[in-house]
Amino acid sequence: MLTFILLFFLLNIPLLVASFIYPRCFWSMKKNEYQDRNLGTGCMFFILAVQQPVEKKYFSHISNIQIPTENQKYPLALAFSMNEINNNPDILPNMSLAFKCSEDSCYLESQYNSLFSLALQNHEILPNFICAEDIKCGVVLSGLKWETTVTLHIILNNFMFQQFRQLTYGHFHPALCDHENFPHLYQMASDDTSLALALVSFIIHFSWNWIGLAIPDNDQGTHFLSYLRREMEKNTVCFAFVNIIPVNMNLYMSRAELYYSQIMTSSANVVIIYGDTGSTLAVSFTMWESLGIQRLWVTTSQWDVTPFKKDFTFDNGYGTFGFGHRHSEISGFKYFVQTLNPFKYSDEYLVKLEWMYINCKILENKCKTLKNCSFNHSLEWLMTHTFDMAVIEGSYEIYNAVYAFAHALHEMTLQNVDNLLLDNYKEQNYNCKKVYPFLSKIQFTNPVGDTVNMNQRNKLKEEYDIFYNWNFPQGLGFKVKIGIFSPYFPKGQQLHLRENILEWSTGSIQMPTSVCSADCGPGFRKVWKNGMPACCFDCSPCPENEISNETNVELCVQCPEEQYANQEQNHCIHKARIFLSYDEPLGMVLSLMALCLAALTVVVLGVFVKHHRTPIVKANNCTLTYILLIALIFCFLCPLFFIGHPNSATCILQQITFGVVFTVAISTVLAKTTTVILAFRITAPHRMMKYFLISRATNYIIPICTLIQIIVCAIWLGASPPSVDIDAQSEHGHIIIVCNKGSVTAFYCVLGYLACLAFVSFTLAFLSRNLPVTFNEAKSMTFSMLVFCSVWVTFLPVYHSTKGKVMVVVEIFSTLASSAGMLGCIFVPKCYTILCRPDRNSLQMIKEKSSSHTHIL
Repeated sequence: MLTFILLFFLLNIPLLVASFIYPRCFWSMKKNEYQDRNLGTGCMFFILAVQQPVEKKYFSHISNIQIPTENQKYPLALAFSMNEINNNPDILPNMSLAFKCSEDSCYLESQYNSLFSLALQNHEILPNFICAEDIKCGVVLSGLKWETTVTLHIILNNFMFQQFRQLTYGHFHPALCDHENFPHLYQMASDDTSLALALVSFIIHFSWNWIGLAIPDNDQGTHFLSYLRREMEKNTVCFAFVNIIPVNMNLYMSRAELYYSQIMTSSANVVIIYGDTGSTLAVSFTMWESLGIQRLWVTTSQWDVTPFKKDFTFDNGYGTFGFGHRHSEISGFKYFVQTLNPFKYSDEYLVKLEWMYINCKILENKCKTLKNCSFNHSLEWLMTHTFDMAVIEGSYEIYNAVYAFAHALHEMTLQNVDNLLLDNYKEQNYNCKKVYPFLSKIQFTNPVGDTVNMNQRNKLKEEYDIFYNWNFPQGLGFKVKIGIFSPYFPKGQQLHLRENILEWSTGSIQMPTSVCSADCGPGFRKVWKNGMPACCFDCSPCPENEISNETNVELCVQCPEEQYANQEQNHCIHKARIFLSYDEPLGMVLSLMALCLAALTVVVLGVFVKHHRTPIVKANNCTLTYILLIALIFCFLCPLFFIGHPNSATCILQQITFGVVFTVAISTVLAKTTTVILAFRITAPHRMMKYFLISRATNYIIPICTLIQIIVCAIWLGASPPSVDIDAQSEHGHIIIVCNKGSVTAFYCVLGYLACLAFVSFTLAFLSRNLPVTFNEAKSMTFSMLVFCSVWVTFLPVYHSTKGKVMVVVEIFSTLASSAGMLGCIFVPKCYTILCRPDRNSLQMIKEKSSSHTHIL
């Protein structure tokens, strides 16, 4: 099966290529015939198999029959087909096909029913019926409306002509597919399932999605509407309106204004017309054109859209597209017709009679000139070229119907050779009845290479040629083949349009738009309106950090974490990786502040070392003072770990160093406060206090407190240490490289422990604030711990309310501020005394102050 399908595609490729290399152009001419035009005409023929030769001159009487011009193509196609079969020695040996054509062959549809009734009342045979003994079998071939076809079928099968079967070459109608009610009726046309798919593919190609539709109010229109709606829903194409035109003329005329207004008020620029040409729909379409409705009409190719108005405007930006069943060319048709009557069937008359075609390449270099020429000049140009006559639509169905009957009769004769020579009339009828099972199952390839299958259930899907119609003044029409549609090609490649031919024929490759809502471009998404079709929507900008880089998207796409949406929100841009660096102003200021404060602390340490023998230095415990100053130096240098590109080492060091050095600094303050208290209380007879002071037990406060903090930090490193992390959300367009705290619980344990030490130090210092001034550091340490606690209490809400680099800045600033608070509150007054008031830094002054203080107490 796969091999067969592959072979089928390979065989179709040359045909497809050839059709595009030599695209067809068709000419048609309708001149001042509008008043005499009969929209409801149809033809009916009896095809007969006779045991006698039928020469070509047998068909010459067709040229003398007075029938409407638009119907003359049908008997000509019938005659051509029969003549081709009669001259073929491989089909129907010793038999010929014949028919009788008269002026009664083509009637107005309204006349057929009265004709049938009159024939039955008068016991007359139907028109064109040949009653002769040499008739073998026959079929009725009709192209009437389906109601008249049903009436004819009932008469044939229930009254008098049961040996005849009926073939229809008209438009496919689903009601005639009922094999129980119409067992002997065969439709040559295929179902229009593929037409719906072809139309939708064509609509999508031009990015249309807002389409109008006009169909007849019958089963034919209803079935097509269901096919078309199913395909449109699959591809998000919507109906702007659906005009269901009543079949009854009186009912239609009462609503004609409504249908006209519906088209005029609609924003749809593309309207599909589907249905029989001999109907109220054709009247409606003619009226719409005559009233000047400018729309792009999309129809099936049997619709004659050549205008009859003399003042028709060519370059109006609109036109008509037609879809016709695709088939290979039938050679020799024009030669056959002109040999019947060369004087009547001139090229000019054939152009009026039916579409004529030439190679489009002939016109390409004269295209612009031809567009602007008058009717007489264009007709002169037309007559200077050689054309072939095209067998299209109904004519091609007649061609296949004749061959189907011939092949069925031929198959039957091969199996019943012995019965062919019988002259008994009943036997002839018996043979005729036997041919019809063959007819219902016959499948053959016609002379042009197309496959014909009479089994309606197994018919192949139709392929379509796509045409564009030019209209010139005085009813001269020009139809250009611009592409094909084949359902046998892969999905998405079924429609093939020649853009250069389309541009040449329409004058522009840019077709009018037909959409309910303008496309939502990149950066926007569709938001549907309540109660409106899917094609009607509003365009809303994509949410923050989401993009859409295509048109008409329903959902915007979130940019990856390492990217961000540009201003137009149609492209994701890689975020720049940033961190608090030394190169940026803020990093430079903070690092400079840290270094300056550390240098200042070194200077203070130097001052204290230089004046270590002075009373004020000795009175404040030199060792603890040096430890505190060294700890403050490291506290000021600690922020340098927060600046620069983070890595695993700096992330660990910045947190561990911060916790340990601040623990040393605060525990030193605690030790100094405890020492001052013990020193003052030594005058009291407390043996235990005296022991602590003499044994310097207060010096163990620092290592013990620091050891506890080191243990907490060790647990932190073991459980979840700090690490390098990225913050892609805090700052638009940037990825901030930061240090993740790891275990947040451990981080707050470190802060909590520092807070406990600071609170204890603050409490002791506050309680000892009234000790003698000479030996008292309590007030300075009280203020230093107050500043320290204030800074870090403020730090917590500010820290949690910021993101990205600002968090790092807040932590650095808090570190510097709390360290500077301790330095300033504790050591600035002492440095002022040492450097600026050396007179107060003497033993005699200390004794005097001590005596005065004792006297006050």
